[in-house]
Amino acid sequence: MPRRRLPLPSMGRRGMAPSRDLSQDGAIPARPLARGTSLVDSGVYEDGVRVASPRDLASTVAALEQRGDRIAWMGLYRPARPELDALAEEFGLHELAVEDAVLAHQRPKLERYGDTLFVVLRAARYDDEHEEVEFGELHLFIGPDFVITVRHAESPDLSAVRKRLEADPELLARGTDAVLYAILDAVVDGFGPVVRGLGIDIDEIEAQVFTGDPEVSRRIYELSQEVVDFLRAVTPLQTILAGLAGGYEKYGVDEELQRSLRDVADHVTLTTERVETYRTQLRDILAVNSILVSQRQNEEIKAMTEASYAQGEEVKKISSWAAILFTPSLISGIYGMNLRIPESDASWGYPFALALMLVLSVGLYVAFRRRGWL
Repeated sequence: MPRRRLPLPSMGRRGMAPSRDLSQDGAIPARPLARGTSLVDSGVYEDGVRVASPRDLASTVAALEQRGDRIAWMGLYRPARPELDALAEEFGLHELAVEDAVLAHQRPKLERYGDTLFVVLRAARYDDEHEEVEFGELHLFIGPDFVITVRHAESPDLSAVRKRLEADPELLARGTDAVLYAILDAVVDGFGPVVRGLGIDIDEIEAQVFTGDPEVSRRIYELSQEVVDFLRAVTPLQTILAGLAGGYEKYGVDEELQRSLRDVADHVTLTTERVETYRTQLRDILAVNSILVSQRQNEEIKAMTEASYAQGEEVKKISSWAAILFTPSLISGIYGMNLRIPESDASWGYPFALALMLVLSVGLYVAFRRRGWL
């Protein structure tokens, strides 16, 4: 069965945030296959069966050239520029693609350079403890008879993808297109746990909002950023898969692979819709939280106002009684001085002082009562 590539017109290059630096191609051995290289695994396949496991580039090329219908799959972890330059010279890789693979930090994309496709994917894993989406960057060079994977992070587990394909020779016999499909499928399947983790945390946040926890606003904001970053990894896959689908008829892509890629596209669409829903939910939750915070603040201000008003009323009463009691004290204090007061010898002097105290006190009481202070 002839091998054909899945084509896509070139797309503009855009940068992405750094991915996690973890040394693993699925599960990296204790050391690379060849000392001083980043080659993690290399296999040469004939009719879907692994016929050689070369330990370096020269051995891989030699095994590949023994038969014209063989394909080679080499997995590398963070290769140095000289290694990729050697691969580029041997397999005709474009300089711009090689530069992207060395520098990493690329946006998911698929570009065509002659008879080679260059694919950038971002796998995702959800760290529920820290509520963070961890991204792993993966670069693929897909040619008619070779696949080169360049990893910059832990996920996806390419060793599992390789084992799956090697266990299904009929699928692997369809050529490098089958490897591309299997890797895309693994990346998209890895989105499922991320979506579920985000959904669980959003449910927790919805309940937390109504408890009045002051930390919930920060949690909403940080989770919203994780959702946005996740969308940046998922959304470009729709364009990539649509471009691949556009080349089915022109390049005679195997019918079974077409169905498989359509299934992957469906999963990407569902994932994108779910995550868009999460982003809307978080925006609504943030709005509700803002309203609840405003209500609590208004209630606190109201309570403080009422307390201040009640305190003012008490001060009025205390001040009124103090003024009433002060008046007789003032008069009695004057009469108690060691001075001769004209009316002190008069028979009416004492009753007059008492009457004056009573009249002034009653007058002040009436005045304060009318003002509502008592």
